[in-house]
Amino acid sequence: MNAEIVRNTPTRAEIMPIEQAKKSGAVMLFGEKYGDEVRVLDIGSSREFCGGTHVARTGDIGFFKIVEQSGIAAGVRRVEATTGEGALAWVQGREKAIAELAGVFGFQSVDFEQLRKRAVSLQDENKNLQKELARLRLKLLSGPGQDIASQAVDVKGAKVLAATLEDADPKTLRETVDRLKDRLKSAAIVLGAVNDGKVSLVAGVTDDLTAKLKAGDLVNYVAQQVGGKGGGRADMAQAGGTNPGALAGALQSVRSWVEQRV
Repeated sequence: MNAEIVRNTPTRAEIMPIEQAKKSGAVMLFGEKYGDEVRVLDIGSSREFCGGTHVARTGDIGFFKIVEQSGIAAGVRRVEATTGEGALAWVQGREKAIAELAGVFGFQSVDFEQLRKRAVSLQDENKNLQKELARLRLKLLSGPGQDIASQAVDVKGAKVLAATLEDADPKTLRETVDRLKDRLKSAAIVLGAVNDGKVSLVAGVTDDLTAKLKAGDLVNYVAQQVGGKGGGRADMAQAGGTNPGALAGALQSVRSWVEQRV
């Protein structure tokens, strides 16, 4: 677009019969209705049916900048752009924002490579902190007085465990279920937690029991009792809910659900 603008070629509009316009290669807009005669516009390298008002030369546009793109349908994108003084103001605004960001990082001037490296460094640091937080949560949950594996009950030779982990996020629930499956060997497990008034649930079933018990069915059964739904694989599944007050009762029902299926 900007190359077309720099060439500063004159535009040309001509009224002609629609069939002649089609043969000339003019682009029609899908969904538009046209009469027997149409206005054909030549602007830069484009020739199209158009009834609007346009610049006399491409250079009159001044500057063209795409500011947003989005998908609005399969194979269709919406592109928004600005031109002229508006495009210049947009670019200057972005330059100001980048300069302010450089100041936040303590840089005296804008150095894009420095900014890129700093952003990558912060991203890596955040990932490492998240891993460390998850590790500490698991350590806390498996520490003295927190051994929830001891709460498992025997149901026809299989261990059944349904418990609440305070303040655990879904990732911690999944990791804890995996650890418990390794420890209990043959088990059906459901762990729940409440965060910001929302219920998180994770169910796990060891491989030897998946022929009779599906983790997706189990977690969905519990989730329905707490105002939610969920699903997943036969050995691991996740769900959510909106009624924390019903969580304790829902977890207590897990044992009878398992007893009916093993």
